[in-house]
Amino acid sequence: MIAFFLSHIGRRVVGALAALALLLAAYAYVDHRGYARAEAHYKGIIAAEHAAAAAAANAETERQAAANNAAKAREAERIAQMQAENESLELKIKELEREAGEDPDAGRVAIGAPGVQRINKVR
Repeated sequence: MIAFFLSHIGRRVVGALAALALLLAAYAYVDHRGYARAEAHYKGIIAAEHAAAAAAANAETERQAAANNAAKAREAERIAQMQAENESLELKIKELEREAGEDPDAGRVAIGAPGVQRINKVR
């Protein structure tokens, strides 16, 4: 067997195998480098997408908080307005009840002119 490797054909086979091994090593190296570059590239893209998604989520959270705060402010304003209207109506009712109690014709069966005026105020 040693004689075969030392022969002319054997040296060519060994040289071809060495060349093939060298080509395979070069291919593996280049393939690994390409994979590493692609990995770094796509990791960068994924990191950018994650950052954009986090920024969008934060912006949406802030938008919702602002919308909720604006709605609460409108609600508080409307509640205050309704309370003021309610107080005004309660004062009007008390005034009309006071006037009805002071009316000298309160015990009569028919409604007098002051009673009609009080009824018209309610409308």
